Amino acid sequence: MTLTRLALFSLRNRLFTSVLTASMIALSVFLLLAVERVRTETRDGFTRTIAGTDLIVGARSGPVQLLLYSVFHIGNATNNITWQSVQDIASMRGVEWIVPLSLGDSHRGYRVVGTSEAYFERYRYARDRSLRFAAGGPPDDLYEAAVGAEVARSLGYRPGDQLVIAHGTGSAGILDHDDKPFVVSGVLAATGTPVDRTVIVSLEAIEAIHVGWERGVPIPGRQVDADGTRTLDLEPDAVTALLVGLTAKVHTFKVQRAVNEYPGEPLLAILPGVALQELWGVLSVAEQALLAVSVMVVLVGVSGMMTALLTSLNERRREIAVLRSVGARPGHVMRLLVLESALLTATGILVGVALLYAASAAGAPLIEARLGIHLSWRMLSPREWLMIAGVFAVSLAAAVVPGYRAYRYSLSDGLSIRL
Repeated sequence: MTLTRLALFSLRNRLFTSVLTASMIALSVFLLLAVERVRTETRDGFTRTIAGTDLIVGARSGPVQLLLYSVFHIGNATNNITWQSVQDIASMRGVEWIVPLSLGDSHRGYRVVGTSEAYFERYRYARDRSLRFAAGGPPDDLYEAAVGAEVARSLGYRPGDQLVIAHGTGSAGILDHDDKPFVVSGVLAATGTPVDRTVIVSLEAIEAIHVGWERGVPIPGRQVDADGTRTLDLEPDAVTALLVGLTAKVHTFKVQRAVNEYPGEPLLAILPGVALQELWGVLSVAEQALLAVSVMVVLVGVSGMMTALLTSLNERRREIAVLRSVGARPGHVMRLLVLESALLTATGILVGVALLYAASAAGAPLIEARLGIHLSWRMLSPREWLMIAGVFAVSLAAAVVPGYRAYRYSLSDGLSIRL
């Protein structure tokens, strides 16, 4: 009988203990890989959210804060940019195009973005992919709105459906603009970015629904109905942020400095890539803490396996003695224990990886809806393979301890009767 078959028979004889040990390893591997997968997918998702934009301009605050509220719709702006400043920036030398963004409203927990037609032409994600519509098209009327893929899937919207925008952000807006309902003009194809969770309208529409409002509340007697707003001048007074594209990269720092030193009002221009690296610097401590917790869970799982093997040695002393009596050398006994550990670890790793893919398939929609993290199905990365190899190596190293104990058991010790 080969050593491998002997190890399999031995594990089968201790089936309950073997299953528990392998399950502990599986859960440890699953947690370790899940944390790594969420970390890398989060980074990839943030990185591919915006491309082709050279500068982001907003009210003076912090680079990370500006990046978060303008691109990822997390948090709120400290102030707005006047329309005069928008026009001045658009006319700066080296500026090829601008995309204004007006934020502050929502629809059933999803952010509403007021912007221009250039948004659908200039916005890029995942390096150089442009927005496209799965159904319908961009807004063509004052009271039309395009919805992201997640909004359409969650709320069941199709072109032609009506929706009402609420003033304020959050799961429920402060006040509904129910006197000016919108019609869904189109549903955007899924992008795996915050665009999937937005409702997009024109800048003029944002102005129209706030006619007769002051300081965020409607003023009685100054309200204008939906048809009446169509005859008004709806040029915005201010916007929240700007996406800026330049004619050439050499103008980047010159335009950035000009915006940061703009005399009309305090503004901030940031490079998306630089701000993103700063964001990773802020989050690196949390990432390392999560990784440390995962590693500790793996060590606990490996320690549990080593404890189980050590505990079973007293029960197996006679079994080991019988093996020695039929010609097994001490080295064979030690290799048997190490091989059992390898089989348990390999089984646990396979089950852990299977759990990872099962959890990704089952939980991806929920994670994307709640956290905005898109978990894509992909093969294990080199880093993940390295982690698995590390778990396997640590398990084998831990198995040396019970293997060495078994190695030292003598034939007479196993066959003797203790009184």
